[in-house]
Amino acid sequence: MVFWTASVAGLAIAYLLGSTPTGYLVGKLLGGIDIRQHGSRSTGATNVLRTLGKWPAFVVLLIDVLKGVAAIVFAKWFYAWLLTSLAPPTALDPQTFLPWAICLAGLAVLLGHGRSIWLNFTGGKSAATGLGVLLALSWPIGLGAAATFCVVLAISRIVSLSSMLSASTAIALVCALEQPLPYRLLVIAGGLYVVARHRANIQRLVAGTEPRLGEASPHHDIR
Repeated sequence: MVFWTASVAGLAIAYLLGSTPTGYLVGKLLGGIDIRQHGSRSTGATNVLRTLGKWPAFVVLLIDVLKGVAAIVFAKWFYAWLLTSLAPPTALDPQTFLPWAICLAGLAVLLGHGRSIWLNFTGGKSAATGLGVLLALSWPIGLGAAATFCVVLAISRIVSLSSMLSASTAIALVCALEQPLPYRLLVIAGGLYVVARHRANIQRLVAGTEPRLGEASPHHDIR
């Protein structure tokens, strides 16, 4: 019972890491505003860029990526420690348990970023935090996703399109490369989650009204 309670606590920590409302806090500290009342009302780096400028947006982007990295690094350490310090159930295979626990922590940090307990379960679209998760799980996949984002952004100047194609690239890479099944399922689920969080952007892309970098963002509720 203690082992499973501690395992759930580890997931809660990953969720709380993700739920740290970086964009909201930067808006309050640097601009004295609630970023959710401006631009697209998102707490992500793109809305911070349009509302507060480059450096606040860079801070938000960096911290959001590091949240994903930190959650995976913590989960790898914590669950390995758990298996050696607390007596796991005898029927539990540690080599099977560890990658699944790490992947659940990855999902928890994504959920925390998109549905923050501190913001009435609203938040960002989890693209930056998802990149951090990818980099910590498998750096080649993370770099591939980041490269796709940069190339598409340079060509289209549309952040949402870049984020979705980056997530799709991660799914393709994790299926093509040799990866544990739990990692593959995490990347697929996380990638689909990121795309689903962009459903309003997809509608605007189809309609041809999605703003590009440097253009004003429409006032819409992304929650």
